[in-house]
Amino acid sequence: MLDALRAAAEHDEQLAAWLKGLDDPGAPVADVVLPETDDLPDVLLDLAVPHEDINALLGLRARILGDPDARWLLARCVGALLRDLGRPGTEVRLPVLPASLGDLGSCFHVFVFVAALPDVRAYHLRHGIPDDVSRRTLADLGRHMAVHRRRHGTRGVPVPGWHALHFRGELYQLGRLQFQRAVLGERMAADVAASGIGARAGDPCLSVHIPDFLGPMSDAACERSVEWAREFFPRHFPGERHGVVVCHSWLLDPQLKRYLPGAANIVRFQERFRLAGTYAGQEPDDRLPVGFVFGDRDLDVAGLPRRTRVERAVGDHLRGGGHWYEGHGWFPLERPQSRPFP
Repeated sequence: MLDALRAAAEHDEQLAAWLKGLDDPGAPVADVVLPETDDLPDVLLDLAVPHEDINALLGLRARILGDPDARWLLARCVGALLRDLGRPGTEVRLPVLPASLGDLGSCFHVFVFVAALPDVRAYHLRHGIPDDVSRRTLADLGRHMAVHRRRHGTRGVPVPGWHALHFRGELYQLGRLQFQRAVLGERMAADVAASGIGARAGDPCLSVHIPDFLGPMSDAACERSVEWAREFFPRHFPGERHGVVVCHSWLLDPQLKRYLPGAANIVRFQERFRLAGTYAGQEPDDRLPVGFVFGDRDLDVAGLPRRTRVERAVGDHLRGGGHWYEGHGWFPLERPQSRPFP
C-alpha cells in the first residue's frame, strides 16, 4: 500500500507532504483496535453505511489487518485525527487516496473513523451530548458514502477530511442543519465588527452546514435547528461563547434571488444572514452547485435538467454565461428582535 502511495506522491506534492508528516518522529500514533468481524456490521449500520457496502468492508478489514503498511497508515491517521480532540480550528488532513488502490483506497478512511469511534463517543459522553444527537451526527459518514455512490457508482468516502469535524467533536447535527464549533476568520470578523458587534479573528463562532438527503430546507425546519443550537451549545460547551453563526456556501450567492421567488426556501435561508457577498478576488466555483443540485459536479452544463426552480436557476445561469460564487454571511446567535436585517 505504501509503495503505491509513494509512487502517486511523486506526481502529487500535497500527497507527498502528507506522507512525510505521518512519517515524522513526532507524529502521533494511535493504538488501533478494530471491531471483530461479527461486530463490525452493527457498528457500520449505526454510522448509516449503506447496506450494499457492508460485505465488501468486512473483506477490507481483513486486508488492512493483514497488511503491515495499511496498519502503519491506519495508526498514524487515527493518531492525527484524535490529537487535540475537541479543539476547534485544528486542521486534520485526510486526503482522498489514489484511485490505483481501488476499494482499499476509497474506503480506507471508513476504518480510520471506526477506529476513532470509541474516543469520540466518550468525548460526547463527557460533554453530555444526547445519544440521538451523537448517533445522527456520526451517521453523516454513511450519508456521504451514499453521495459517493450517487456520483461515481462505487463505494467510497468522497471527502474524508470533512468527517474529521464529526469525529473530533467539532460538528453536530441538530435537526435539518449541522453546526460546527469554529473560529472567526479575519474577513468574517471584520464584517461582524463593522456592524457594531464586538468581534475579533479567532473568536468562537458556529459555522452552519446544510446536509444532503434530508428533504427540503424549509424555513420552519431551519428555525427549529437554530433554536436548538441556541440551547445546545451553551449547555454542552459552557466555556465557549458562540456570538454569531456564520455560513460559507453557494446557497448564499445573492444571484440566486434573480431566479427564485421570495418565499423559496433558499431565499428564506439567505434572509437569516447579513450577506457579505463574494470576497474581493474570489474565483467562481460553478462545479459546486452543479454537484449539489444534480449529484455530479462534472455533468455537461448544456444538458442539465430543468425540472425544478433550483435546477433551472443553476443551469440557466451557467448556460447564459454566468458564474456561481461561494456566498458569505452571519447572524447573531442571540435571539434577534426582528428578521430579516434592515
